[in-house]
Amino acid sequence: GEEHYNCISALHKSMRGSDENASLYWLARMLEGGEDPLYVARRLVRFASEDIGLADPLALTQAVAAYQGCHFIGMPECEVILAQCVVYFARAPKSIEVYRAYGNVKECLRMHTGPLPPVPLHLRNAPTRLMKNLGYGKGYKYNPMYKGPVEQDYLPEELKGTDFFKERET
Repeated sequence: GEEHYNCISALHKSMRGSDENASLYWLARMLEGGEDPLYVARRLVRFASEDIGLADPLALTQAVAAYQGCHFIGMPECEVILAQCVVYFARAPKSIEVYRAYGNVKECLRMHTGPLPPVPLHLRNAPTRLMKNLGYGKGYKYNPMYKGPVEQDYLPEELKGTDFFKERET
């Protein structure tokens, strides 16, 4: 019932707060209470991106490996896999930069009125002669062919200068 959600919330908040002891406690409480280890592993995959993100990009690899390990061997053997992942996450640096930026992009899309801006011509593929004649792909700079960064716009003209990583006012 409700305790299922209370325990997963406590686990998340303990890892987010970098409390490895509390994190292990809530994990054990869930697993020893009969919680599906794959449910916990799925929540860890989400936590890896939402709460740790780019502060430790290997966290997502850890979470997916934990999920696969749990899937392969099941309980009770997989409990130590989840415990390792939970402690790793509690000790990991945290960043919600990508989580917030993606939220800002979604807000931008929801708040947009009218048709969405078209993909700029230089970013479009031109697999046919007609598309090439219409200007698809014209002027596109293929970054790997340059020694340094390439000056090129990737957002539609209407969004030029937009930075989704900056805080938005609410």
